[in-house]
Formats: sequence, C-alpha cells, structure tokens
Amino acid sequence: MKFTLAIKKNHEFARIYKKGRYYVGRFLILYALKGGDAPKAGAAAQEGFNSMGVTASKKVGKSVRRNRLKRLVKENYRAVEPALRRGLALVFVVRASEQLPSYADVGADMASLLKRAGALR
Repeated sequence: MKFTLAIKKNHEFARIYKKGRYYVGRFLILYALKGGDAPKAGAAAQEGFNSMGVTASKKVGKSVRRNRLKRLVKENYRAVEPALRRGLALVFVVRASEQLPSYADVGADMASLLKRAGALR
C-alpha cells in the first residue's frame, strides 16, 4: 500500500475507537478519524499518508476464517487506495456473519462505507 501506514498498536486502535466516527455496513464497521487527531498523523497527515488497521474478533470464526476476511479487506483497500483522501486514520472491523462474504461483497460494502465517511475524493 503506497500511501498507507499500518496501525498495529492497541492504543492507536483505542484512540480511533474513542475519537473517531463509525459507519456500519453489512460485513464491516468502519471507524474513521480525520486530520491531526489520528495516530501517526502528526507526520503522516502532513506527508499525505493514511493509517489503516483491520480487526476481527473471535466471534467471526476460527483463525482461518478471520485471516481470510482480513486479507479480503486489505486487498479491497489496496484497490481503492488511490481514490482516497489523505490524512485519515481508518479501522475496519469485520462483522460476524453466517455466510462467508465474497471479494465483491466486501468491496461493495467498503466502498459504501468510505463514501458515507467522506473518505473518497
């Protein structure tokens, strides 16, 4: 991902959960935080970078299912990244569902959430 830094630390996730806005979709929940409040945004926002993290709780399923869904989210994000505004901190939370969503389902859900959040150019 060319313009994105990974969010890995628990305190970074917690800050976005606390200060960011959330948008709920069918398969994903998006937490978005704009501008200088974002973790790593001091340097990242000025340089034109985003921060992005993906989480999936154990309610989603066993590790194979959780990791597959996280890979689907990351790949869809990679495809839409050039169309995103810069200086955002985004956290995608995978929601539990009985049926495993396809790549296209996750992509459509992600696009609608990003549009509602105003993250697309």
